[in-house]
Parts: sequence; structure tokens; C-alpha cells
Amino acid sequence: MASVEAPATEAQPQGQPQGLPEGLPSGERFGPMIAILVPVAMSTLDTVITNTALPSIAASIGADAPSVIWVVTSYQLAMVATLLPFASLAERIGFRSLYIYGLVLFTVTSLACGLAWSLPSLVIARALQGVGAAALMSVNTALIRFVYPARILGRGLGLNAFTSGVAFTAGPTVASIVLSFTTWHWLFLVNVPAGIIAIWLSLRKLPAPPANRAARFDGIAALLCGGFFFLLLLGIGTVSHNGGWGVVLGEWVGALVCALVLTRRQAGHPAPMLAVDLYKRPVFALSALTSICSFATQGLAFVALPFLLQTAFGKTQVETGFLMTPWPLIVAIMAPIAGRLSDRYAPGLMGGFGLLVLSAGMATLALMPDAPTNFDIGWRMLLCGFGFGFFQAPNLKAIMSSAPPKRSGGASGTVAMSRLLGQSSGAALVALCFYISLARGPEIALWLGCGFSFVGCLASGLRLLPAWKAKAGQ
Repeated sequence: MASVEAPATEAQPQGQPQGLPEGLPSGERFGPMIAILVPVAMSTLDTVITNTALPSIAASIGADAPSVIWVVTSYQLAMVATLLPFASLAERIGFRSLYIYGLVLFTVTSLACGLAWSLPSLVIARALQGVGAAALMSVNTALIRFVYPARILGRGLGLNAFTSGVAFTAGPTVASIVLSFTTWHWLFLVNVPAGIIAIWLSLRKLPAPPANRAARFDGIAALLCGGFFFLLLLGIGTVSHNGGWGVVLGEWVGALVCALVLTRRQAGHPAPMLAVDLYKRPVFALSALTSICSFATQGLAFVALPFLLQTAFGKTQVETGFLMTPWPLIVAIMAPIAGRLSDRYAPGLMGGFGLLVLSAGMATLALMPDAPTNFDIGWRMLLCGFGFGFFQAPNLKAIMSSAPPKRSGGASGTVAMSRLLGQSSGAALVALCFYISLARGPEIALWLGCGFSFVGCLASGLRLLPAWKAKAGQ
């Protein structure tokens, strides 16, 4: 890899100050944050409305429940395969440039999803949409780190979590309302005008952190990295869809080979694409693990619950949307509060408590009576949302703060990758639960989520060990 002594920077948008590692002055943060948060809301909303609409999509195109989950899985596989290569590429071409390219691709492919006529066409369009979303997510938290100073970084990350929470809150309701008046195609078409507005905002408001234009992008490493994560999660998906252990073994062996060759190729590299240098920091590694566990829980819940509510409990699409709303609603409320608290209290303590509450909430969902009232469902959703919301912003801060500023791209990519690994695994495991028992599949998925949250709680608590904190330089 080539190295440089003085990195160049992207062209700065007119009237915008240069983002610095110590952040921007308070009066100059509003515009950049709006440019960052609008696409966050778009990508989050898109994920939620798709999950909520899976039963309707399956009925419309004549697909069964395990097969239609590929609409979610293809999106996540594409994101997983391209996210870390994009994070590396961003350090070469600039965070702002990659972000805008991702926005354009996400908007165009949203149109393609809305025009899809069959399961294969929708799965292909969703995969391309996932590539655009990966470009956005690979640099999102890195950009926030250049907007907010380290001492109040939790506030910026809290706003990010708050935006995701609001989008999650609106998602089921928006999906239910749209589906009650028209077809599922419009769930994707609404992204087009929003995407155009987001592109305009980003071109005018988004600052340009330093870019190392002289650094060489390692295309072979990018292919190996993408192959590793793609084959890893494809194997999980193959297991879930009863594809045969011979195929699964081949996919996982391929993933292992890609990982070994990638690690050997980038051994000693100061900024490896697969951030092994950051994973040597115990707090960073544990924070990434807790993130995977939490989002696996969320993926299991948000894919399984629409089937449980509509199939087992006889709820309508509109009722399902409103009954799922309390979880993301309380996340939106708790996120900025937890973000501010994370500037004062240890993320290990806050994250452990939040995941313990989330685990308890998942257990209560799995133990619901055969004919629950809306109140029975609602307070359980609130409990899960409280735990998830209390965990998210402190954990984001732990990941970003435990990495040096020069590795912000790698840390930001890890944040998004941890989320994707968790969500993709959760979605794939729901399909496996359906194969185990079509009638009790959602209930099994909820118990799996309970277990993931508890493991994450234990991992979060380990971050409080003085020896590990000292080793991480914290």
C-alpha cells in the first residue's frame, strides 16, 4: 500500500467549514447533521417497512414464507459484502464523495424495487439497493465523529440512534397505511423523492473530512473481504432454507479461505480492510460483539413478529403496524437520553443493563398467551424498546471512542458491519425456525433473540474489567 505524509482533502462545499477530528463549532453542526440523518432515516425506514410487508409481498407474488425472506436477506448480503470495502475506499476518495454516490444508487434502485414484478426481480433490485445502503452506512458514524467533539460525541450518536428510532417507529405504521390503500410497490417508490431531497442536502451541507488521495485501494483485498462475509452469511441462509450441509460446508470453507488469504495479504498493514488491528483492543472487540447480539435479537423479532401477529393472533396489517410501534417509539425516546448519559457513565454498565432488559422483554413476548390483548402485546414491546434504546448510543460511543481518529473509517465500517451481521443472521434464523416448526417458528425465533441478548449482556459487562480497559487504552 502506498503511504503519504500529508493527506489531501476533498473539495469543500461552498460556505462549509472543514470538518476536523475535534469536531465543528456548535453553530455549524445543524446542516451537516441533517444531511447525515435524512439518509439514516431513509435506510432504516426501508428496512422496517419491508419486514412489515413480507406477508403481503408473499401473497402478492405467490411465494412461501421462507422464500420471501430472501427479499430481506439479499439486501443484507449485498450490504455485508460491500460495506468494509466501501469503508476502505472512502479513505481514498473521501467520506463525502462515497456518501453521495451511495445516495444516488440507493435512490435509483428504490425505483427498481418499486417496479419489480416477481420474486426474482425484487430480490435482484433489493441486492443492488443494499450496495447503495452499504456506501451510506460505511461512513455514517465516521462523518458524525467529524461533526461532534469527542467530549460530547455521545450526543451526536444519540441523535443518530434517535433518528433510527423514529424511522423504526413510523415504519410499521407507514407500511400498514400504504398497504391498506395500495400495493407494496409504493413502499419502495416513496424513497425516490426522499432520495432526491437527501442528495440535494448532501451536496450543499455535508462537510468533507480529510481524504488520503495518494493511498492505493486494494481491489483484491476488497474481493476477498466481500467474499468472506458474503459466503459466511450465505451459508447461514442456506442452512435456514434447508439447502443441504454439503452446500453449506462448501460456502463456509470458501469464507474461511477468503478470510485467511485476506489476513495474510494485509498482515502488518496500518489500516487493514478487515480491522484486525482494532479487534486487538478488548473494549472495541466486546462492543462489536454486543452490537451483533443486539441486532440479531432485533432481526429475529422484527421478521418473526409480523407472522406471529397476523397468522397466530389474527391481526390485520394495520393492527400489526400499530402493535409493533411501541418498540421503536421508546427507542426513539431513550436514544438521546442514553447518548447524553454515555458521556458520564460507562458504556459497559449501560449496555449490560439495556441488553438484560431486552432479553427479559423477548422472553415475555415468547410467553404471550394464546389470545393476547393489545395491551398484552404493547407493554412487552415497550420493554424491549426500552432495553434496546438504552443500549444503542452508549455502545456506538464505545466503538468509536476505542478507535484512534485516523481509524475512524474502519471503526465506522465495523459499526455498520456488526449491525448487518446481527440483522442478517437474525433474519436467516427466522427462516430456519419456520423449517423447524411452521406453527411455532415465530415463538422459537423470539426465544433465540432472548438468548442473543443475554450473551450480549455478559459481553458488555466484561468491558468493565479494569485490566481490559487499561489494555484498550481507556
